[in-house]
Amino acid sequence: MKHVKQQRIAATYMRGGTSKGVFFKLDDLPEAAQQPGTARDNLLLRVIGSPDPYAKQIDGMGGATSSTSKTVILAKSQQPNHHVDYLFGQVSIDKAFVDWSGNCGNLTAAVGAFAINTGLVEPSLIPKNGIASVHIWQANIQKTIIAHVPIVEGEVQECGDFELDGVTFPAAEVQIEFINPADGDGALFPTGKLCEELEVPGIGSLQATMINAGIPTIFIDAKQLGYSGVELQEDINTDEKALARFENIRAHGALKMGLIDSLEQAAQRQHTPKVAFISPSQSYTSSSGKTIKAEDNDLCVRALSMGKLHHAMMGTAAVAIGTAAAIPGTLVNQVAGGGEREAVRFGHPSGSLKVGAQAQQHKQQWQVTKVSMSRSARILMEGWVRVPSDSF
Repeated sequence: MKHVKQQRIAATYMRGGTSKGVFFKLDDLPEAAQQPGTARDNLLLRVIGSPDPYAKQIDGMGGATSSTSKTVILAKSQQPNHHVDYLFGQVSIDKAFVDWSGNCGNLTAAVGAFAINTGLVEPSLIPKNGIASVHIWQANIQKTIIAHVPIVEGEVQECGDFELDGVTFPAAEVQIEFINPADGDGALFPTGKLCEELEVPGIGSLQATMINAGIPTIFIDAKQLGYSGVELQEDINTDEKALARFENIRAHGALKMGLIDSLEQAAQRQHTPKVAFISPSQSYTSSSGKTIKAEDNDLCVRALSMGKLHHAMMGTAAVAIGTAAAIPGTLVNQVAGGGEREAVRFGHPSGSLKVGAQAQQHKQQWQVTKVSMSRSARILMEGWVRVPSDSF
């Protein structure tokens, strides 16, 4: 039998928002994995426990959902006026690839705390008591994010009374600002239209808003898909035909948005775009048994991530929701009641979330300058992960 040693790598397991992931400092990774490429991807796959044909990730740190099959690599920023560079890898559960095409808005809430705790932010910038504003360069999408991290006696404050639907226990509030979150060329709407017909073979013509803010997202009216708009995970994720239909919509939307050149490429870009279906606000019972009242929200949103309905809401998709809601004429804005707005509150499977957005029209083109929301984060475990040395 071949003798293979395990390699020990410094890592921190953190919850950020409604997601969990394994965090690394770039210079703690093995030399071969400090650069993008096969070695890095193979290392992260083995850490998380993928690919797993059983879809359980038993032999790794992953939790067998899109919300828990995540990795983060951080380094001191190479960008002016930024403290930390943040690279996010969405690890496929049953396939051997890592998707680097987008950001994770939820784990963003943990980036500032990790950066402070590991010395990536200069100690002189951390107040003894107050708020540390960590300027993050999101390397996947080349955007600036600011995390406002609470500090008590010079240390990150993780415990508190801020409640986030989708997370069981309260924690300290971390305010996140996504600065100019549209695509690099400023094209919020890649097709140039606020709302249009999306033709999907086998399904038909669907009214859709396709937006690129936070993360590329396709919004569809729930009624057109035969849904009420207040479905929970088991209503969608146990229906293989429904999941296949959503993947068909996602692939054709990605093609129309210019994210892929052929439908076949969609399978290698699972993280983006997202598909979300929306409905006017209505009362329902959340996945935790909590009663969500219609009058407390502006609309209801259900979103899919990595081929499954998300248990709450992806942070990046929340950016897209807030942005679209702020712009009259989008499907999201219409369903939310129309008109100009700087904030929207929406119901998701686990509860509600409020998102603020500042959008304006310039030379007949819509631009969004900032989207903000509150999340929380907490270290779950820190130390080392171990992987077989022949796995990367």
